[in-house]
Amino acid sequence: MTVASALQAPPEHQWDDASVIEQVTAIAQGPLRAAVTQIDHDGHYPREIMAALGEAGALGVHLNRYGGKLGLSIAAMQAASRVCGSTGFLMWSHDVCGIYLEQSANPALTGAVLDNHARAKTLGGTALSNPMKALSGIEPMLFRARKVPGGYRVNGSLPWVSHIGPGQYCGAVAAVERDDGTVSHEILFILHCDERVELRACPQFSGMEGTATWGVRLVDYFVSEADLVADPARPLIARIRGAFILLQTGMALGVAQGSIDSILEVEPMLGHVNQFLSERPDELRGELDELSGRIMALAQTPYDGSRDYLLDVLDARVQGAEFALRAAQSALLHQGARGYLMTSAPQRRIRESHFVAIVTPAIKHLRWEMARLSREELPA
Repeated sequence: MTVASALQAPPEHQWDDASVIEQVTAIAQGPLRAAVTQIDHDGHYPREIMAALGEAGALGVHLNRYGGKLGLSIAAMQAASRVCGSTGFLMWSHDVCGIYLEQSANPALTGAVLDNHARAKTLGGTALSNPMKALSGIEPMLFRARKVPGGYRVNGSLPWVSHIGPGQYCGAVAAVERDDGTVSHEILFILHCDERVELRACPQFSGMEGTATWGVRLVDYFVSEADLVADPARPLIARIRGAFILLQTGMALGVAQGSIDSILEVEPMLGHVNQFLSERPDELRGELDELSGRIMALAQTPYDGSRDYLLDVLDARVQGAEFALRAAQSALLHQGARGYLMTSAPQRRIRESHFVAIVTPAIKHLRWEMARLSREELPA
């Protein structure tokens, strides 16, 4: 099944819930399922799948410009992650970059630029792993900026940034230094991966190899006012962090659902002995439905800035990661030797679930933030 045959692109005004989920499911169960081994083992970057998802509306419906349906975006990410966690992660990266563009209120980054991004006619990710940890006091900010006429000069290196490549872009943050080297504030900007940017190959990871992940090095990279998302950055980051984190639950739900699929796949042959395992499919499906309900309720107000709301989002993200870990391990135990084959879906989902648990914000980072918020020690 080809991408073209799986996708019947609706007119722009027909990006409703049913059509989006129907088309994303067709893409996931057709061309994405056919490509998943190539993505996982060969590091294939599924650019053609992302383009199809963009045409289906899956990468734009969370934006206010297209209805602001964050829950629908999570459900679309879940449908793709059910088959391929790497593709789900690319969807998240693309989605949050779209939020940066829209929330910037910069005319140079909205309009046609935002429309092309929402439809995946252009591709862009996010380089906020280090900044999110830096703003929490976990590690130093790696990009440093100096004010110059018309914008900023940025220097520094990031070890890995996903969903980028030559001709693509990502949202990035740099700490702005005064003349004495102290930091005055941070800027959030769109980093264009053109001839000014050095992309370095990353070491081979145990999974998620098809995510176009590169090390990035900048030397006197000029950021013009046209590429500024937020200056200063912290107010915007505070406004979007709930949506940023909540969107990641689509990956967790999808990996868990795919794991349940693998358990049910072997029930006719192994159900008589698998009944003695804990965390049977009906129990897992019940947990999945309960967690999904919580997440969809939170998705109704993604820009709620209250402390209690953010605590609920952080908790849902932790619960999603832990549930994905448990469901993936359960699928491996239920499938037995079948699931231990390197090419098996349970083996892949074990590695995908580990990624869900460690991608920023990782479980430990989430708990760090929850503890701080519970003590009401909010960052400046």
